[in-house]
Amino acid sequence: MSKRISPQRIETLTDNQIFVFGSNLEGQHGGGAAALALKWGAVWGQGVGLQGQTYGIPTMHGGVDSIKPYVDDFIQFASQHPKLQFLVTEIGCGIAGFSPEQIAPLFRQALDSDNVYMPQRFYEILIAEK
Repeated sequence: MSKRISPQRIETLTDNQIFVFGSNLEGQHGGGAAALALKWGAVWGQGVGLQGQTYGIPTMHGGVDSIKPYVDDFIQFASQHPKLQFLVTEIGCGIAGFSPEQIAPLFRQALDSDNVYMPQRFYEILIAEK
């Protein structure tokens, strides 16, 4: 397992990079990383999945258990697209109000993915659990 950390502040993307952000089911990308995602092709009205060079994971519709299926779908999608690099932001840890300790465990399976880059705090939490 190699250490794959997404930049703390993502300002540019290369052609093969995907910006992974926390969204809402309605796809109203009005604040935080979701608003930044519009720069790379996030679609207003689409809250889930691949959109341009972005991938939305809904975090505003319930508790951690309601986010997990969307994270699982993302990890599966990433595994099916090995030539892309997925730069995960601290989804759910801003406007949605969750802590990294609550969200990071959802990404446990992504530790073994060669193309998923996680925020430093998510990575540290996951490594500490091993």
